[in-house]
Amino acid sequence: MSPMNGDTYKTIMAPAEGIYTEKRSKFIAIALPVRTVDEVKAHLETYQKKYYDARHVCYAYMLGPERKDFRANDNGEPSGTAGRPILGQINSHELTDILIIVVRYFGGIKLGTSGLIVAYKAAAAEALASAQVVERTVDAEVSFWFEYPFMNDVMRIVKEEGPEIVAQGYDTDCSMKLRIRSSLMPKLRARLAKVETLRFEEENQVLS
Repeated sequence: MSPMNGDTYKTIMAPAEGIYTEKRSKFIAIALPVRTVDEVKAHLETYQKKYYDARHVCYAYMLGPERKDFRANDNGEPSGTAGRPILGQINSHELTDILIIVVRYFGGIKLGTSGLIVAYKAAAAEALASAQVVERTVDAEVSFWFEYPFMNDVMRIVKEEGPEIVAQGYDTDCSMKLRIRSSLMPKLRARLAKVETLRFEEENQVLS
C-alpha cells in the first residue's frame, strides 16, 4: 500500500453508484467518501438495512493519507472473491478515505470463484467510473500564544506565508491557531518562533 506522493492524497468528492449484472446476478456498488472507521460502520449499517433482502453486502475501505488503514470483507462469499477485488480497485486508483460497498442479488446461477472475482471488481470499477476524484492536501495545524504588542509581527508572517486562520482570541495574551499544508509548516513555524514572547502548543496533522 504505497502512500501518496508528498503531502497530497486522492479521494472521491461525493457518493457514486454503479451496477453490474452477470448471469442474472445483480451487483450494486456504492462508493462513499469516509474519514473514520465509525463512519464506515454507520454506512454499512445503513446499507445493510436498505438492502436487507440481498444475498451479500460486501465491502472494502481505505483510510488515511498513508493508506495503511484498510479492510476487505467477503460477507459470506468464498474467501477472497469479493472484498479483495473491491480493495484492488481502490488501490489501482490510488484512492483513500473511501468505502465501497457491493450488494449482490443472487440470480440463481452460480458464478464460480473466478466469476465472482470478475463481477465484484467490475461492479466496484463501475462505481468509481461515475465518481469525481479529487486531490487533497495533508495539512498541519499549529496553536500558539503571544503578547499583544507583537500582533503586527505575527500578522506579517501570516500574510506572507498564507496559512488559514482557524481560530484566534484576545485575552491576557493573544492566541491563534493556523492551518497550512504540511510541507510548508516547518518554514511557518520557524518564522513564528522568532517572534518575541510567542510560545507554541504542539501542532497536529489534519486532512483538508
